[in-house]
Amino acid sequence: MERKRLDATRGETSRRRFLLQAGAFASASLVGSRALLAQEKKDDKARDASGRRFTIDLVPGRIGIRCDQARAIELAAANGFESVAPSWADLARLDDDGKKRVEEDLKERKLVFGAADLPVNFRDEEGRFRKDMLELPDFVKTLDRFGIKRVGTWIRPSEQSRTYIENFHTHARRLREVAKALGEKGIRLGLEYVGPKRSWAHYLHPFIHTMVEMSELIDEIGEKNVGFVLDSWHWYHAHEGAEHIRELRADAIVAVDLNDAPAGIERDDMVDHTRELPAATGVIDLKSFLSALVRIGYDGPVRAEPFSQALNELPAEEAAAQTAQAMKQAIALILPAETAKDG
Repeated sequence: MERKRLDATRGETSRRRFLLQAGAFASASLVGSRALLAQEKKDDKARDASGRRFTIDLVPGRIGIRCDQARAIELAAANGFESVAPSWADLARLDDDGKKRVEEDLKERKLVFGAADLPVNFRDEEGRFRKDMLELPDFVKTLDRFGIKRVGTWIRPSEQSRTYIENFHTHARRLREVAKALGEKGIRLGLEYVGPKRSWAHYLHPFIHTMVEMSELIDEIGEKNVGFVLDSWHWYHAHEGAEHIRELRADAIVAVDLNDAPAGIERDDMVDHTRELPAATGVIDLKSFLSALVRIGYDGPVRAEPFSQALNELPAEEAAAQTAQAMKQAIALILPAETAKDG
């Protein structure tokens, strides 16, 4: 009932509106960024052959690795990653000499920074949100100091207390405030919807869990620096296709996560935190997913987020190596046949 009232107040959600919203997203401030320039200068053979502009990105915490920024850079370089997640807490502690060392290390290893995680809890009580917002200026200052222009977070797909419309407006109000703070320094905010049916269908108030619904929220927030975090896992569970991605402009996507799904389990029975490394099972059509990103010219980080206990228990070097190999296997799906065979 609440969902119907929202539709009535906001008007019928249509394909045309979605296209207009996606097309209107702008990020002119990113055109000259150091991250983009560094990416465009890369001449990796596989990257040229696939036509991709995005980077294979290492996010240590998502594969069970606990380490500082220096170690993350080392692991990324040793395993052929092209970008690495920034640890803003580590970076915030660096003086000018430390900053210079990190930047020189990245340049020497032909790496750039990917996207940072938003350190603001906007999902729960107002007091927690307000407390976190007091610390946001320090976060923004650190990212700006290192030229980091991408931040991502996720939207909880269900709520027990707030109705859909109440939750929608609460999210829009809070995230608008976050987006404005980031936007002052040209930093983009990506929002990720969570798709698995078991994550939203059995709760009192289901919430955003598809690309079109996320487009509605982005539209309501109304800030030009807000876009999507796309995840192949959630894209699959939302029953979306490559055409949904092709309808987006590249600058409407802030970051991308790449995963596969377990074999032998019905889609609606899958649990969100039980995934597979990219290209592990072939359940998710990663060729179509990645090809669509290449077609629109997406140029940001692509990260693995498998939530794999087996991977988490490995030594850091092995976890990074297995993840890099999986990412490269996924990229091989979009390489010309001759190149993929040679590789």
